[in-house]
Amino acid sequence: MIGKTIAQINVGDSAEFGKTISESDIYLYAGITGDFNPAHINEAYAQKTFFKTRIAHGMLTAGFISAILANQLPGPGTIYIKQELKFLAPVRIGDTITAKVEVIEVIAEKNRLRVKTTCTNQEGTQVLDGEALVSPPKPPKA
Repeated sequence: MIGKTIAQINVGDSAEFGKTISESDIYLYAGITGDFNPAHINEAYAQKTFFKTRIAHGMLTAGFISAILANQLPGPGTIYIKQELKFLAPVRIGDTITAKVEVIEVIAEKNRLRVKTTCTNQEGTQVLDGEALVSPPKPPKA
């Protein structure tokens, strides 16, 4: 199975993925990446920070964008080339994050897509903003 090819994608196409962040998501991400910043895993420490509680790793949230690109738009076979991110607000345990990818440019001659990447929480607050460059899968050879 492959995702959509460049010929099947148009400016304005979009896809979303949503997930509620659990405490175990944060601990698993810390274990996988080795990022044990106490702002993420130590509540006593985190209570003394600007955020007053633990927050999710920014890259955990950004990973939801990767999930969309890999599984939905363009989908399986996509190669991630570049990503720019701005982390705009904290993500806390229990927040439901909706990631969205929207095609903003189709560069057919190079088999590339520019996509707007965003994540919002359950209150509609944008927590992440960015842009990515990806290469969708090529059609199978006949």
